[in-house]
Amino acid sequence: MKPLSLPKKHGILRGRMTPNRFPPARKLLSILSASVALAAQLPAASPTGNSSRPTPQFEALPLTRTQQNHLLVRAFINDKPALLVVDTGSPGTVISLKRRKYFGINGIPSDSRFPARVQVNGAFNSLGIARTMRLGGLNIVDVPAVLANFNASRNGARQGEPEADGILGADVLFETKAVLDCQRQLLILNSRPQVPGRAPGLDFNGFQHIPIFVSEGYNLYVDSLINGSPARLLLDTGAFATLLHRPFVRQLHIATQETRLQSAALNLKEEGVGVARIKKLSLGLVNIMGNNVGVVDLGGVLHEGLQRNPPAVGLLGAEILRRNHAIIDFGSRTLYLRR
Repeated sequence: MKPLSLPKKHGILRGRMTPNRFPPARKLLSILSASVALAAQLPAASPTGNSSRPTPQFEALPLTRTQQNHLLVRAFINDKPALLVVDTGSPGTVISLKRRKYFGINGIPSDSRFPARVQVNGAFNSLGIARTMRLGGLNIVDVPAVLANFNASRNGARQGEPEADGILGADVLFETKAVLDCQRQLLILNSRPQVPGRAPGLDFNGFQHIPIFVSEGYNLYVDSLINGSPARLLLDTGAFATLLHRPFVRQLHIATQETRLQSAALNLKEEGVGVARIKKLSLGLVNIMGNNVGVVDLGGVLHEGLQRNPPAVGLLGAEILRRNHAIIDFGSRTLYLRR
């Protein structure tokens, strides 16, 4: 079968991810908020296995949900087994710096179009190349990956909790026209995205269709009303809970109860986390009443989203996505929520 050619992407990598630390450990770790001048390119992908046998166009991969509400997918990086967080809030692939040697991640060649380092939240992180990344029967070659230090997340993980080796971000999900079912914990990949067709077994009767707005940097936003105020939320399966930007909550005069929790992001200082009760959060025709959300300064995460109209004021996290049986279709750029 002819290899799947994944087109070249240019833009600013802006994102975040959520390493493994949970409220009982007294820390919320928000994964990297990156501002990276990076030409994200996934050169080629092809089905693995015997080429003489027919390969199904769609493959459903089971996901594991951690106690921190992260969805993990099993993958192979350079033929080594890996666990990756499926994180729609991260525009690109991320691999733990400590696992670089294990996976044999190469540095950036001198003649590459990619820089050797990228700027993340005002500091620099190395960029590497994974020769192959295999997800089920789909093999992607020469994947650029930000190498990030996950020390805090590993030290804070609960005993027996699986440790993520990195992040599967929006770049791969878009290029494979993936469908992510947050409740059934399935990731459906399309090995031939150029061929028309829809993943089988999906029934959207009773679901609300909500358009996803995608920035040049692969950030996913959905429109919402928060206590009647128009706002956009970053669609973020890597956030264990929904979080709102503290200045926005103050602007709405919503009472906030401070906690002992701390939020941190790569290369950003820790921030205290509060809790606020939102009377009404509307996403399309789906109304969520009396919902508690986290309150934290997200200025280092949302970046340019805060300057948009309406502004991006928070992260739509895993608890709402799971509770409302969210299905994220990267091919049609649609969020489906059960009404």
